[in-house]
Amino acid sequence: MHLAQLRLRDFRNYGRMDVTFAPGFHLLLGDNAQGKTNILEAIYLIATLRSFRGVGSAQMVRHEQKGYFVGGKISAQGEHEVKIYWSSRERNLTLDSRPVRKLTDYLGVLRTVVFCTEDLQLIKGPGKARRRFLDLLLSQTHPTYLPLLQRYTRALRSRNALLKRPSLDPHALESFSRELIAAGTELVRFRTELLPRFAPLAQRAYRSISNEAEELRFEYNSSVRNDFGVELAQSHARERGYRSTLIGPHRDELQLFLNDKPAAQYGSEGQKRTLAIAMKMAQTEYLTEIHGTPPVLLIDDIMGELDVKRRSGFLPLLRHAQLARGQVFMTATEENWPEELGRAAQRWKVREGTIARG
Repeated sequence: MHLAQLRLRDFRNYGRMDVTFAPGFHLLLGDNAQGKTNILEAIYLIATLRSFRGVGSAQMVRHEQKGYFVGGKISAQGEHEVKIYWSSRERNLTLDSRPVRKLTDYLGVLRTVVFCTEDLQLIKGPGKARRRFLDLLLSQTHPTYLPLLQRYTRALRSRNALLKRPSLDPHALESFSRELIAAGTELVRFRTELLPRFAPLAQRAYRSISNEAEELRFEYNSSVRNDFGVELAQSHARERGYRSTLIGPHRDELQLFLNDKPAAQYGSEGQKRTLAIAMKMAQTEYLTEIHGTPPVLLIDDIMGELDVKRRSGFLPLLRHAQLARGQVFMTATEENWPEELGRAAQRWKVREGTIARG
């Protein structure tokens, strides 16, 4: 799988861009604030329909323009063409010239894993960031997971809307509660079954980058202890006070430990950064195992943030992607990796919203 063509119109600082990419290692070189990360963001947008920077679509529109267009051609088992247009008045998404009606028909056309400074939120941020990580990985590997998550989200929103009303409709609440329990129980099952497969990959990646400095452990803590239905009923009085659903997979937590201490509270900045990268490396390996081909890797200037030892532990991932004829996009302000890796790179110069072969 690789991105064969990328087209941008009024996206971030790009007025117009049309570029073709071969498989392999693509190095985007340039000073800060020239548009390197914007290219990665556009590729990630094609894959997931969202920005890895955590911003809305309006912030991706070029200054003083009405909307943006992002298009791509993807080469996998066949050829696919994606077109995305967004403005405050119009949103269009087409796959092979046909409008996309359901996300489940679209997601998976391009699979990516992004490595960026925002990844630190996986370790330092609220539980929502870790739940989203699990949900994305499961959506990328189980076709039934995303519809299940959508079912749960709809039931949760409807149930919370009822709890906010001055007078409660008990029959409607019971209906949404049944849907919440049915979908939520399955979500927790998927997440807990994922961990024994994912954790060893992340532990191995962490040992590789950190030179076996600390032992990594994961723990999934569900807000439901035994029976979801019983505990939901028992929390009813508290729910009326908070006007919100207080238990369920939307409140669950994936806890990360280094040497049995919570990584968020006790880990150094270097350890947290290493852990975030290890989780993304494990995501890459897991996707490759499931699908048989590596995802497209988007690496946003993280080499400069790693010391020499940690950098050397990260490099086997790039070499493996090359051997598997995968595709890697890496941004950097300067070349700071081993010479043998750089020899295979296709270099691009990025300057003031333009890109050219270097």
